[in-house]
Amino acid sequence: MASAGLAADAVVPVTPELLQWADTIFVMEKSHRNRLLKRYKSHLKSRRLICLNIPDEYEFMDPVLVRLLEVKVPRYLANVR
Repeated sequence: MASAGLAADAVVPVTPELLQWADTIFVMEKSHRNRLLKRYKSHLKSRRLICLNIPDEYEFMDPVLVRLLEVKVPRYLANVR
């Protein structure tokens, strides 16, 4: 599992290499999905792109965000080994 961001000041920015490494890519908002597709469409062809519909208004490791992720993400990983 890895994490990367689309913002210019992201600690770990999204790169074509990270996208090629990933089987499944999660984004929090539709705007994130749209920006990812606009910038990296050719690198997402065989990737599963999932929008969690979580507003990007939380600080890193905010307990509320962690709980939302714990609830939403597992359903998409149920069949992944």
